[in-house]
Amino acid sequence: MTMASAGLAVGSGELLNAQNIASKKGRNEKVKIAYIGIGNRGEQIIEDFARTGMVEVVALCDVDMGAKHTQKIMAKYPKAKQFRDFRQMFDKAGNDFDAVAIATPDHSHFPISMLALASGKHVYVEKPLARTFYEAELLMQAARKRPNLATQVGNQGHSEANYFQFKAWMDAGIIKDVTAVTAHMNNARRWHKWDTNIYKLPGGQQLPKDLDWNTWLGAVPYHEYNEKYHLGEWRCWYDFGMGALGDWGAHILDTVHEFLDLGLPYEVSLNYENGHNDYFFPYSSTILFRFPQRKGMPPLDITWYDGLDNLPPIPAGYGVSGLDPNIPSTNQGDTAASKLNPGKIIYSKDLIFKGGSHGSTLSIIPEEKAKEMASKLPVVPKSPSNHFENFLLACNGAEKTRSPFEINGVLSQVFSLGVMAQRLNTQLFFDSRTKQITNNEFANAMLAGLPPRKGWDEFYKL
Repeated sequence: MTMASAGLAVGSGELLNAQNIASKKGRNEKVKIAYIGIGNRGEQIIEDFARTGMVEVVALCDVDMGAKHTQKIMAKYPKAKQFRDFRQMFDKAGNDFDAVAIATPDHSHFPISMLALASGKHVYVEKPLARTFYEAELLMQAARKRPNLATQVGNQGHSEANYFQFKAWMDAGIIKDVTAVTAHMNNARRWHKWDTNIYKLPGGQQLPKDLDWNTWLGAVPYHEYNEKYHLGEWRCWYDFGMGALGDWGAHILDTVHEFLDLGLPYEVSLNYENGHNDYFFPYSSTILFRFPQRKGMPPLDITWYDGLDNLPPIPAGYGVSGLDPNIPSTNQGDTAASKLNPGKIIYSKDLIFKGGSHGSTLSIIPEEKAKEMASKLPVVPKSPSNHFENFLLACNGAEKTRSPFEINGVLSQVFSLGVMAQRLNTQLFFDSRTKQITNNEFANAMLAGLPPRKGWDEFYKL
């Protein structure tokens, strides 16, 4: 009998007790896990999983085994089997683990996740879920075919205060009739000092001795190794990453997208761009995403601002831009304080909300309006588990993941459309029923991305 049907047969108290028992059981059962990508961000999420006390580490995989940034985790788990190629890990140790956690560059999320699902493994993968529209579509289909497998995308805010607050405020009618959202990420990026007169990709350099470059490239057409692609630099390039939008978008717009049921936009327009070139992301950009009316909610525009010189308009009474202390550091160092920290401004018919990124909660602005509304605000439930616990509990059948592929995949597709508008420096019209771009044949072909390299096409088969 399923949990849903069990609820029909028992009282709410008994059902809650049954859920608590399931959660306790889920916490006591360790999940056998393999980690793919164990340096930098990979090291951070491995430590987060370790803090749950709910994992048994079976295998470690990284194309750069032996490099300085992977040695710490290798030393911490000396009994775990070691691999440089994730395909060999599944072949030789696939029977030893039940779940994988993936913290590799954006372009490699897709093939690893597809193989994991096909192998019957639960999957935790860092955001963005995929680099292209088609890859996200295939991953959502693959996950739907395997409802017994837990999937979770690493936008941690889905297990923190903002997620539960947004839902509670919507249910209570505080957030309603939203017509516009401003999303902003105006911090410095790696590519901001690069020369936009670029006319070719960087030349080849000597490979580091421990690096399996061919596996690192995955399905992407061959590029000669250059340090400007490696160790986080991949995020700068259209061929490998998704720029500021793919990096921060999910942390800023995830709850807006899910709870306002936005789905896919009908228009994506590049309204401003500084530093456009064919290879890496612009210094700054303003992207307009237009969403239609849905389920009684009015049409909604999201305007995305990135770049040091491209701050959004700020409403009266905005106050100070706070930085959430829970934002994880990266191998770029901690997020620097800035004039306007990453976040969002939500405009509804009656109220304006100010929010940050990740799990940061919303506040009503200006302050006088917030005081007026204080007595009407509902109690916000606390999260029963953090993002990593939520995934592991779902692996054990005790919870459902809050950011599964089926939910996050659509948001990933929204961002892929935004990246295409950046790359082509244009306006795109999109038909969400046919999932086709209707005004630009080149852009429509780009939904699928370039054909995969020989030997990598098998990952594109469901």
